[in-house]
Amino acid sequence: MLNKNIKLIIAGLIVITSIWQFTENNIGNGIFLLLLTAIPVFLYYRNEFILLAFLKLRKQDFEGAQKWLSHIKNPESALIRKQQGYFNYLHGIMLSQTNINQSEKYFKKAIELGLSMDMDLAVAKLNLAGIALSRRRKLEATNLISEVKKLDKQNMLKDQINMMKEQMKKI
Repeated sequence: MLNKNIKLIIAGLIVITSIWQFTENNIGNGIFLLLLTAIPVFLYYRNEFILLAFLKLRKQDFEGAQKWLSHIKNPESALIRKQQGYFNYLHGIMLSQTNINQSEKYFKKAIELGLSMDMDLAVAKLNLAGIALSRRRKLEATNLISEVKKLDKQNMLKDQINMMKEQMKKI
């Protein structure tokens, strides 16, 4: 994994090379190099290992996702703030199957750091509501579920919200 600053340096070097190609009247090479600059810039904002972990998680391969996330050694310095949020979000999802205490910590940190998509934020808060409900913290779970309703604009989490409300009635 390349450091985020190295990715920007590579992008800058490619732009300088493309300018040199334009001055040498190699217009095609210059255009190609400018288009090639998009790759390191894209990987600056979207970490390659997080993307690969999402692909593994989509296939329900938790071990594979964990393997890709383990390649990120120091997330505080290697990732930008939103990527750190998704790093913690993915860890929270994987640990929610086995260790609720640690998954709560990761979900809270992911929400604190911020997630780009409202749906991801809604899923993180819904998981936190489930954890709070399992620990008999009904008020906290109610607040989190109301926030999830606001974030879930496509009603994709409607069934899960209704199940949580039914469980809250039993407490």
